[in-house]
Amino acid sequence: MGLALCFGAFWCSPSDVSGRLKHKQVGILFSAILVVLISFIGGYLNISNFLLFPILGVLTFSIAFLSIYGFRASLISFSGLLALILSFAHTSENLEVYEYALFIGLGGLWYLLLSTLWYQLNPKAQTEQTLNETFLLTADFLDIRRQLIGDQPDRESLQTQLMTLQSALTEHHETLREILILSRKSSGKSNYQSRRLLVFVQLVDILETAIANPVNYDKMDVLFGKYPELKTDFQKLILELSYQLRSIAKNINKSKLFPSNKVLSDALQTLENDILKFKNENHIEDYERYLMLQNLLDYQKKQFEKLKKIKWLLGNPELSSDDFIKNDKLKRFIGSQDYDPKLILTNLSFRSTIFRHSLRLAVAVMLGYGIGLFFDFQNPYWIILTVIVIMRPSYGLTKTRSKDRMIGTLIGAALASGLVFLIFDPYVYGALGVLSLVIAFSMVQKNYKASATFITLSVIFIYAILQPDILKVIQFRVIDTLIGATLSYMAMRWLWPAWSFMEIGDAIKDSLKGNTAFFKSINTFYQKKGAVPTSLKVNRKEAFLQMSNLSSAFQRMAQEPESKQNHIDDIYELVVINHSFLSSLASLSSYIQNHSTTEASDDFILISDKINNNLDKVCTQLNAINFEDPRTNSSVYKPEPFDFPFNRIANDTISQTDSERTHREAHLVWEQLYWLFSLSEKMLKLTSKFKIN
Repeated sequence: MGLALCFGAFWCSPSDVSGRLKHKQVGILFSAILVVLISFIGGYLNISNFLLFPILGVLTFSIAFLSIYGFRASLISFSGLLALILSFAHTSENLEVYEYALFIGLGGLWYLLLSTLWYQLNPKAQTEQTLNETFLLTADFLDIRRQLIGDQPDRESLQTQLMTLQSALTEHHETLREILILSRKSSGKSNYQSRRLLVFVQLVDILETAIANPVNYDKMDVLFGKYPELKTDFQKLILELSYQLRSIAKNINKSKLFPSNKVLSDALQTLENDILKFKNENHIEDYERYLMLQNLLDYQKKQFEKLKKIKWLLGNPELSSDDFIKNDKLKRFIGSQDYDPKLILTNLSFRSTIFRHSLRLAVAVMLGYGIGLFFDFQNPYWIILTVIVIMRPSYGLTKTRSKDRMIGTLIGAALASGLVFLIFDPYVYGALGVLSLVIAFSMVQKNYKASATFITLSVIFIYAILQPDILKVIQFRVIDTLIGATLSYMAMRWLWPAWSFMEIGDAIKDSLKGNTAFFKSINTFYQKKGAVPTSLKVNRKEAFLQMSNLSSAFQRMAQEPESKQNHIDDIYELVVINHSFLSSLASLSSYIQNHSTTEASDDFILISDKINNNLDKVCTQLNAINFEDPRTNSSVYKPEPFDFPFNRIANDTISQTDSERTHREAHLVWEQLYWLFSLSEKMLKLTSKFKIN
């Protein structure tokens, strides 16, 4: 009974991830219901193999197919698969199958009660943890941006790191939105939630401002090569910003330990003095460089202001009603998961990655169990347990986990073999087994190889209490794991594989649509002025989210066999262009939201329309591209002649007014428009190379 309760609690724990309390409770409850049903059905699978294998396959497919309903559903699905596999290990003579299933359910409900109680006792824990991780990731992002300043031989590698970090930050932002916005809507306005929400808003703005740095690295390299003191000034300033974010994360509830603002103030003052010195010592032909430096300085000043506001907010000030963000604006930032039953029918197709994965997993489980029975292994369910744990929808992750699982199991078996010759006390075995299990679960997300090592140790020590021939247990554990890992890799490689080139096209289109909507919002706001519309911020959030999805899709593609990396170089260039496009949009957005701007000129409207037309053409071409065909078109797009009036407009603006603020606006806006236009032309040229359906 006690073991069944523990199993029930253990199997429901995967769905207990960060998010709104109600979502966690529903996830754990559904896990409990699913594992009860599966344990009940699995307990009666002691039937002829003729019937067992198709039933096992259908159950595996059905449970895995639940993942179509999103991330939390995939965790519930994983709980169900664990319950199915481990129902084969249930040999209790004291409990009937229905009693065992009932106690499994009670264990799940017990975990639900404990999870809810822990949340009530410490409701701030998940907010603080996720916020802390977001601070650290933001600090890392700023540090990579610092390294990009000046001539950099490995800039492509740093850009890849930036995209990876941006994806991780976007995921954390989504989690914080769910925690802070939905919790605030259900519990009403509280000073704690409102302060943390405002801190989160500042962190989002810091990311946008960091991305919004000038993107013309060629000009920056030349300038900083000639004036290295300016490069040093900027790097010291950004390094201090990064350090202070890490310090805040470390002392998030101890505002008295936050670093002083004086260091940043001094660094900004030094930089400002050096820029003025540059202006005074140089001729008028370097005025454009001076404007670029001033705009870059403005971005860093904005970062400093955001950092100061974060420190103030974390100092627990009393907020006035004007400080609160209205709920009617917040709800637009939260996306809802679609639970329509029609999704099942929509995904019953080989075009669905989850359908392919579920079918592949079902076949691998049947094969694994068949191998275990045929060779009369001690615990054949260990093979399919390994398959369940290792196999993922993506090839790269399955391959990595297979390798790490094999290595971790071999290391764990070697360590256990040595320890069983030195230790003979079953109580010590039990203590080491429990300790190893705790360590394994604590490391499963950070280091899967180490986690596999401790899982192996845990299983062996627990069996050492029950089985006198422990070396035989170790032998079968290693063999079963090697078979399961090999089977997972082979199934992923050759059984209805879902290669990323089959979905990369949709990711590119979604990212381009997000960038297009963001650009149109910026364009409209620049022309109409007034208060910053919520739609602009929502479109900004969506553009960042879709860029994160695109980066993740490309990373999966890059991990796959070279023969399956259709158009990999061109697709990488498209990913980089989309990222650069978003950076330029962030630069425009940040500037026009934080500065008073002049009226939009006819030239601005003309160029904006030209960029929009290019983006629409790219979208049309993307819809017609066959990304699964490695061939290319014989003809390549030739851009229409267009004289971009950058120099004329910039010179006219400078000659018509003595206002430096207007000069800086003209320089930044027109440089970004020119960059956006160039990128849209590059996208048109690139997409024209692909094979059309």
